[in-house]
Amino acid sequence: MITTAVFLPLIAAIIAGAMAFTNTGDDKAKKARLDMMAQYVTCGGLLLSAIFAIVIFKDVALGGNAQTVQLFSWIESGSLNISWALRVDSLTAVMMIVVTVVSAMVHVYSIGYMSHDPDVPRFMAYLSLFTFFMLMLVTADNLVQMFFGWEGVGLSSYLLIGFWYNKPSANAAAIKAFVVNRVGDFGFALGIFTVFMMFDSVNLDEIFTAVPMKANDTISVFGGQFHGLTVACLLLFVGAMGKSAQLGLHTWLPDAMEGPTPVSALIHAATMVTAGVFMVARLSPLFEYSEVALSVVTIVGGSTAIFAATIACTQTDIKRVIAYSTCSQLGYMFFACGVSAYSAGIFHLMTHGFFKALLFLGAGSVIHAMSDEQDMRKMGGIRKMIPVTYALMWVGSLALAGIWPFAGFYSKDIILEAAWGAHTLTGGYAFWMGILAAFLTAFYSWRVILMTFHGESRADERVLAHVHESPKVMLVPLIVLAAGALFAGYIGYESFVGQKGVEFWGSAILVLDSHQALEAAHHAPFWVKYLPLGVGVAGIGLAYVLYMWKPAIPALIVDQIRPLYTFVHNKWYFDEAYDFLFVKPAFYIGRNLWKTGDGALIDGLGPDGLSAVTLNLAKRVARLQSGYLYHYVFAMLGGIIVLITMYMLLGG
Repeated sequence: MITTAVFLPLIAAIIAGAMAFTNTGDDKAKKARLDMMAQYVTCGGLLLSAIFAIVIFKDVALGGNAQTVQLFSWIESGSLNISWALRVDSLTAVMMIVVTVVSAMVHVYSIGYMSHDPDVPRFMAYLSLFTFFMLMLVTADNLVQMFFGWEGVGLSSYLLIGFWYNKPSANAAAIKAFVVNRVGDFGFALGIFTVFMMFDSVNLDEIFTAVPMKANDTISVFGGQFHGLTVACLLLFVGAMGKSAQLGLHTWLPDAMEGPTPVSALIHAATMVTAGVFMVARLSPLFEYSEVALSVVTIVGGSTAIFAATIACTQTDIKRVIAYSTCSQLGYMFFACGVSAYSAGIFHLMTHGFFKALLFLGAGSVIHAMSDEQDMRKMGGIRKMIPVTYALMWVGSLALAGIWPFAGFYSKDIILEAAWGAHTLTGGYAFWMGILAAFLTAFYSWRVILMTFHGESRADERVLAHVHESPKVMLVPLIVLAAGALFAGYIGYESFVGQKGVEFWGSAILVLDSHQALEAAHHAPFWVKYLPLGVGVAGIGLAYVLYMWKPAIPALIVDQIRPLYTFVHNKWYFDEAYDFLFVKPAFYIGRNLWKTGDGALIDGLGPDGLSAVTLNLAKRVARLQSGYLYHYVFAMLGGIIVLITMYMLLGG
């Protein structure tokens, strides 16, 4: 069953991809038939995979029956022996449920959203291929197999973000995502090499068993001696930063909105961007022995949470607001891992997967209703026209804002309580950054709700005349995800982070006895437990004041803080800084290497130079062929004189 659940999406992707190759010509009936077949195959495969994942979760996570399915021997070279195996424990089982359920809902939703697209089979094939690589990543039994899934997810995201390849902006966004992720992946690859150098293995069980014996080992880096596990963990974390869009390697995430909305939901909700969080949790036996690495993870996570939240408050594209929200929530997950509350981070990963996918697909329903308009400044007053979407967006926003009893209340609060419970400087930093981010999260969530659905309509009359509710095939997945956003937190709390947590996670997550942040979280004082809820309600209240009761105030505030607003609105100028520091110098060097190095030097002295000399000599020789007899006689006499002179000189 495990093998079937993992490989069904791949089989569906291959079948749909074959249909994409035959989906050519002007036969509309054939095209419609192939579109429908591709949708049935991929949706059916993912729904079956989701059902199997639920059964696996019950057996493995709830039944305590962790297992590893050996498929075949993959690499054998000296001491390096790698088998292709599917490792399924509680951590994997949770990830499989989130990935397959969300992906299945995205597949079904795409039937309606992409119904008018000319390349439906190709799109469905890409979605299923993406899901397969994500499943390969979370079931990896060794670091090389994990890297295979890691890179496969990167490839699939490139194909999906640039799906509408006729749009230059989509092509640029796909390339940007691919390049930025390669930066992180280079760190991940170096981390794998470091681990192999230290443990002479890349198999997870062998590494985890040997960690205590290697806890104090040092390695030589650039001539200096450093703590080996710290170096390995920091390099691995660079990979996580790229895939999960943490501060510094986050710039690809908002641009990925150029892809179709189902892609945004799949990449930004429960799959690609959570791969880094999963990786840190999976490698908890390594990170637990490096206080420096854990501190770095905490600081980066806390900084990302507040950084992305500030930007989300100033964006006007509905999808970009939700994208920056994802970036911020990933920061929460990372600083949870940084204070050794890995289970709290995975708990938030699970609940976030449901409500963020709901918000993205809900935004897609709004965009569908508004004739592809994404600018919230051109919306407003449509709540009665699309009441189901409006209600479901409320559910997603309440969960995101951490309002009781929605899922985000349980998962976000336990993270903040654990950060407080760490009783460290980095934990305290993450706690207060998380509190401030929680306030901003509630504010920008209701800014989206109020600007999109309330007030007077700012839409074009022709667009407003065609506003309509989405079809059932798009609404049913939203309702399923809304159920997760409503109940996942309450249902999973005890098993994930409560008293049953140790039994639930088993050996999937390791936390040393000296790291008791999660235990301390359960004994946090009243103000720590309810401060996140309080700031959430305050954020919602502020949004109502500014965008419902006193709508003129936001413009006045912007005028008063124009430099700060411009700085935040332009995303803290990270793109401009990278353009100045890396892109322009790279273009300058490349252009000079091309013009001077390749063109003038290599080609000039090489093929172009030789051909030019040959041509010049040929032209000079051609001038001797004048056609006049006296020229030839003169040349012959000259030659005879030269020969006689040489003979006399040499003979003398």
